[in-house]
Amino acid sequence: EAQDVINGIFFARDLVNERAEYLYPESLANIAKNELTQLGVEVEVYDEKQCEELGLKGLLAVGRASARKPRFIVMKYINDKTNDEIIGLVGKGVTYDTGGYSIKQTANSMDIMHCDMGGAGTVLGTMKLIATRKLKTNVIGIIGACENMISGSSYKPGDIISTLSGKTVEVLNTDAEGRITLADSVYYATEKLKVSKVIDLATLTGACLVALGEFYTGAVTNDQKFYDELVNASKKAGERIWQMPVDDSFRKLNNSSVADVKNTGGRLGGTITAGLFIENFVANNTPWIHLDIAGTAYLSKPEGYLPKGATGVHVKTLYNLLNK
Repeated sequence: EAQDVINGIFFARDLVNERAEYLYPESLANIAKNELTQLGVEVEVYDEKQCEELGLKGLLAVGRASARKPRFIVMKYINDKTNDEIIGLVGKGVTYDTGGYSIKQTANSMDIMHCDMGGAGTVLGTMKLIATRKLKTNVIGIIGACENMISGSSYKPGDIISTLSGKTVEVLNTDAEGRITLADSVYYATEKLKVSKVIDLATLTGACLVALGEFYTGAVTNDQKFYDELVNASKKAGERIWQMPVDDSFRKLNNSSVADVKNTGGRLGGTITAGLFIENFVANNTPWIHLDIAGTAYLSKPEGYLPKGATGVHVKTLYNLLNK
């Protein structure tokens, strides 16, 4: 079991450490198919045209500037026919992030932006682990994969874009792109696939690094009982999570005068408002947890047994949660 867990973590680490020259939406989708299908996971990959047919307008807006077009990856592991519960795992899959027209300010922050698909890496590592271990559980993993690049076709600050849910988004910062891709992915999981509970994982905000360093993952949730289950699983894994406060004072910061919501609530409380942006796209009051792994997915220096670079954070936590 320990070896299988390690292999799942190393799979996630290898993906997150891989450079964007080699890991991009199509190649990530191919890896998911090749690695998981042989383990009994049903993997569906939607190309750009199929994403348009599905209505994934948020994902397509973020990814439209890149020559490497988006892919939407849906992985179904159904191995407990006696239980109706299905857990959704949604990973941010921005395989490279320039920041778009709201370009990253320093070169030394852009050179590691191959790691901006850390959430996708964790989801893939978890899917591989649970399928290898043949856990009696039902899980659907979802990744909206794209590159956030700059070209004449880029989405721009000031744009108002639509999403799969039909809600509109005022774009104030094209570097707040991950939450837009997650909006489509989380809505697809909770409305189209009707998962029972959903967890999204994303290297989402620099604000989380400022608040919690590289030591704790920040969390936002709409369901305390579900969150408590996750925290118990994380403590067994030795992976630290810190719950952020949530109330309407923070939600109001995302209000837009010209759209349903804007994609940044400003500098203050940025980790919380980013998570609450995603909350707008959780359908059917589905129990939901958002994990901001901006600090914990990719380390600037070694920490304990964790190496510099990708950590594979929360593969262990999710395995513990699902291994009932």
